[in-house]
Amino acid sequence: MGDLLAATGSLMAVPSLSGREAPLADVVEREFGACPWLEVERVGDNVVARTALGHGRRLVLAGHLDTVPPAGNETPRFDGDTLWGVGASDMKGGLAVMLDLATSVRQPAVDVTWCFYAREEIGRDESGLLELWQARPDLLAGDAAVLGEPTSALVEAGCQGTMRVRITLRGVRAHTARPFAGRNAIHRLGPLLRRVAEWEGREVVLDGCTYAEQLQAVGVEGGVAANVVPDEARVALNHRYAPDRGRVEAEAFLHELLDPTLELDAGDTWELLDAGDGAPPSLEHPLLKSLVDRSGAAPRAKVGWTDVASFWEHGVPAANFGPGDPLLAHHPDERVSRAELERARDVLLAVIT
Repeated sequence: MGDLLAATGSLMAVPSLSGREAPLADVVEREFGACPWLEVERVGDNVVARTALGHGRRLVLAGHLDTVPPAGNETPRFDGDTLWGVGASDMKGGLAVMLDLATSVRQPAVDVTWCFYAREEIGRDESGLLELWQARPDLLAGDAAVLGEPTSALVEAGCQGTMRVRITLRGVRAHTARPFAGRNAIHRLGPLLRRVAEWEGREVVLDGCTYAEQLQAVGVEGGVAANVVPDEARVALNHRYAPDRGRVEAEAFLHELLDPTLELDAGDTWELLDAGDGAPPSLEHPLLKSLVDRSGAAPRAKVGWTDVASFWEHGVPAANFGPGDPLLAHHPDERVSRAELERARDVLLAVIT
């Protein structure tokens, strides 16, 4: 087993913005190809390696190759036992851990699938994992899965669902010198935004993990000209909902909360832009229970959406576990420590052996 901090730096030195993962996929494919105990297949810029030892259980360990655009941190920087730069936490540290285990553990106690996939950081319809589910679902078959998302080497169970809606409010144009002749659609956003801001949230406890729902306005549009009362205003909302609800229940909640501020007979409209359901904890599965036990700490809820939901949608229980602080993902100060990398490797090594 190698120096994980140096290995992470090497992966970070290969830029892999979403949609441009081919050079990093080439690196991974070469590393896997040097291991005769792995069956390696590449689909586009997704690389999958599998053991075929005939064990009764198979664990899928998956991670995405891409990063978000850098924020002045595109060059990896070592500072003692800490590595700084885009992708350090999300999630080239996790990739380094998985690549190290895949290329060093010849005889795991369970069959293992190592999945390195493209385009996770952009729209879900472009996901490399979705590409695999559609083209080669056999490569993702397993009894359980672990996503190497940054979790500070703690188990983060399941994930929340996410939904985006766009609400359009109507008004009547008029001259701003005579606003009483019209109706200001932007002003009408006030009561709606107040309901969003004042909503106290909802917490749900599943298998001891607390999922805290969120609702945020993420975009506002409106305006015609500097001297015109606007006749239309739009607001985009993002709702993160606990995995005890599906998209139907989540949208019904939003209607209940916000419909009192709308006037549908006046032309106000409601549009569901996209939604992705979450996944329950599923920690009762023996492989995931082993992950929790080996981690030595109580699991916590994954409050964001991850591809744990993609595996759950296809009948594979999954959890999040990887090195790196999730609060530093996409942050200009993104970093990962040697201790986090080694702890994540030790836990996963114990699970697969």
